[in-house]
Order: sequence, then structure tokens, then C-alpha cells
Amino acid sequence: MCNEHHKKKITHKALEQEEKMMSRRNFLTKTSLGLGAVALGNLMGAGNLFAGSAPSPANGLAGLPHFAPKAKRVIYLFQSGGPSQFETFDYKPELQNMFGKDLPGSVRGTQRLTGMSASQSSLPIAPSMYKFDQYGESRAWVSELMPHTAEVVDDLCFIKSMYTEQINHDPAITFFQTGHQLAGRPSIGSWVSYGLGSDNQNLPTFVVLVSKNGGGQPLYSRLWGNGFLPTEHQGVQFRSGADPVLFLNNPENYDGHDRGRMLDYLKNINQLQNSAYGDPEVEARISQYEMAYRMQTSVPEVTDMSDESEATFEMYGKDSKNPGTYAANCLLARKLLEKDVKFVQLYHRGWDHHSYLPGAIKRQCKNTDQANAALIKDLKQRGLLEDTLVIWGGEFGRTVYSQGKLTNTNYGRDHHPRCFTMWMAGAGVKPGFTYGATDDFSYNVAENPVHVHDFHATLLHLMGVDHERLTYKAQGRRYRLTDVHGHVVHDILT
Repeated sequence: MCNEHHKKKITHKALEQEEKMMSRRNFLTKTSLGLGAVALGNLMGAGNLFAGSAPSPANGLAGLPHFAPKAKRVIYLFQSGGPSQFETFDYKPELQNMFGKDLPGSVRGTQRLTGMSASQSSLPIAPSMYKFDQYGESRAWVSELMPHTAEVVDDLCFIKSMYTEQINHDPAITFFQTGHQLAGRPSIGSWVSYGLGSDNQNLPTFVVLVSKNGGGQPLYSRLWGNGFLPTEHQGVQFRSGADPVLFLNNPENYDGHDRGRMLDYLKNINQLQNSAYGDPEVEARISQYEMAYRMQTSVPEVTDMSDESEATFEMYGKDSKNPGTYAANCLLARKLLEKDVKFVQLYHRGWDHHSYLPGAIKRQCKNTDQANAALIKDLKQRGLLEDTLVIWGGEFGRTVYSQGKLTNTNYGRDHHPRCFTMWMAGAGVKPGFTYGATDDFSYNVAENPVHVHDFHATLLHLMGVDHERLTYKAQGRRYRLTDVHGHVVHDILT
């Protein structure tokens, strides 16, 4: 005990000396133009510049994965706002004979309505005005709004019986992304990063892409945040433009030749601080500085589209040449997967159609349908689909009744959490398969319900992780992505 106390005393003293030496004038003089990544470290080798530092968790936790994974990487195409299942994949032709009739009370039961339609005197049934047809050997029903998706239905696994308890956007999106409706929990990608680590030391394990389309429900960085996990596991957002990652590039007219020496000194201070206080966030900070340098060379390379063929751009659609569009982000996601980024989260807003739905959803499908199908085709032809899991879906579905006035050419749909459709493709899921079903009004699940927690459990299972065993202790208890719930949906697995 005496020796430990003596060592701590020495460490604290060393830290105090460093802090005294780092006056404002010294700091500005020695660090010159600010913090950045370790240019010299790449020339000298990480072993020289960062000798003795704790490595970032490249291989995840000891013992993970728990079993052989079928999916090495995931791309989650999140359609923010809640796409209507009626205009996309859940075909209900019998509703054509019920146009304008009030939704039977026996169907709704005691289910909650939002404040936007609770005041309506009636809930008039609004059949989809778009045609459906069956495609592929699987004979899956797909709307005329998604002709490109119709071409790849034999690669898709439709889940038509998804449900959640969250009826408003913010808690519903938060629930899908973190397993809890209240903010503060780690996101799916952060759990994957924490549990499985990285397959590429030059890029983040978890990358986020947000379409630059305007409007729609707001998205917050906490949706891809690390919560109570170490900060190195938070998602890194790649933006369109000259600086895909903020604060990554060197300042203008600065060659960074002395940056290695400066960061080596900074690392020494951080190590002293870590020894004195034992704060794990200090180690995370060191790891992030190291990653920042490596990203200075790897990010420009992966975001450079000049090596893509015209045939590829044509497959994804003309918008794929416009950085930040949904199509361009789908193409970038494929490039990131090729570089072994483990989890790519793509957000696309604008699916919240309370009014003028027929025209609005037509535009949304036009902006996303071709790129979705192209991503599946592209991954498949490159041999990546067999160990990549692709997910498409929003935070909930839409109501069978019209919110507001119903006409032959116009209607809107309110939020509906009790049943909606998602699809998955690739590693470990049955291709050309439809699971679950809804009632005649797509208002309740008729068979094989799949909860959000079940979805999370299945996703982790495909990555070789037992969702009940991936935990993190915080605030006196052990947490997991699925909390105390969730069952793997084995029926959709190969």
C-alpha cells in the first residue's frame, strides 16, 4: 500500500509539473496552429511514436464473437419518417371496396392514436392509389413505385410483422437506434464497435451518412452516439464536400511536419493524467488522436469516386455523381464496406406523409428505389453480399385511414406503430422470403410478430454475438442493446 501511495504521489507531482509548464504562452507557441493527427507517426511507424501506449480495441472484447458470424459487416438504410407499408410492400386489394368507410372499432380496439388524428370525427379508410404486382420466383408483392426493388426481390427477406410501442418520431427513432425510447443509450453501431472492434485500423468501425435532402424530421447525433460506452465507439459522420470529416484536415498552409512531436508530448500528458486519475476516457482520447491521423490519408481515398466506372454510376442513378444524395451515399457505403468498415448507418429523411401522400411518396421512392436495388446488385456482383447484411426500414408504419380530408386523388396517413414492413438482405437471411403477415387493414399483426428488440437480437446474432451476453456496466447495473428483452427470429435465417 505504501509503495502504491508513493507511486501515485510521484505521478500527481509529474502531472502538476507538466501543467505548470503548459502556460498559455507555451501552449500557443509550441502547438502553433492547433491539434491534428500524427503525420510524423506514419513515417516513423506507430510503434516508435506511440511506444507503450494501449492499443485501440482492434479485435473487440475477449471471447467475441461468441460463435461464427454470418455477417462481417452491416449497412442499415434507415428511412426516417415512417414509410407507408400500403404504398410499398403490404398489398391490401380488398380495401378498394372500403374507400371512405370508417375504420371498424373492433380493428382499432383500445390502441392509442396520435394527437393529430385523435380529434377526427371519423377515420376514413384510404386504399392505396398505386398498383401492385408479383415479381421474381418468390412472387413477392411490390408497388409500382419501386420498379428497381422489384428486380431484386429474390435477394430480399421481407418482414411484414414488425411492431413497436413508440408512436411519435423522436422516441421511435431513438428506440430503433439504441434499444430504448429515451436518449442516452449507445447506438447499435456503437455496441457493434465495442463488442467486435475494427477490421480496418485506418477507418472508424462505425460510419454515418446522412442524405442532404431537406425537410423531414430532425436527426440528432445522439442517434449514432456512444452513450455510456467509451467515446471511441461513437459513429463518425462523413459529410459531402471538401472536408468529409470535420476538423480532420491540417489547417491551410500548414504541412504538419512537427505535429508528431507535439502529439507525442500531448500523449505523454494524457498518460500521466490517466495514471493519476484512472479515467478510461483518457485512453479513448489517445486512441482517437491516433485514428485521426490515419484517417487523414484513408478518408480522401475512400471518398474519391474517380475510380468508379460510368456503368456503376448509371446503375445507381444520375444522383450518384452528386455527393451527399441518397444514391451517392449508397455508393459510398459500398466503398466503405470494401474497406472493411463494420457498420455503416445511412439516414434518409422525408417519409413523414401526413398529407399529400401520393405525390410525396412517389418522389421519395424515385429518389431511393434505384440506389437500393443497385446496392444489392453491386454487393452481389462483387461477392460482398454473402457476408454483408443490408437492412431497409423506418421507425414505424402508417395508418390505413386518412389523416384529414380523403379524396380520390389525395390523402395522408398518420403514424402507426402496430405493424409495418422492413426488409433485410445478404448474410444469413433467407433470400426471396416473406415472414409475418398483417390483418386485412394492415392495422394489427396477424402472424409471427417481430418486435424491435427481436430485430436487434437477430442483427447481433448474425454478427456472431449473443445479445444477452454483450453487456456493459454503467450506473450500477449491466446494460445491453436489447435491455431484458428480445428473441432471435430463427425462422428468417439460413
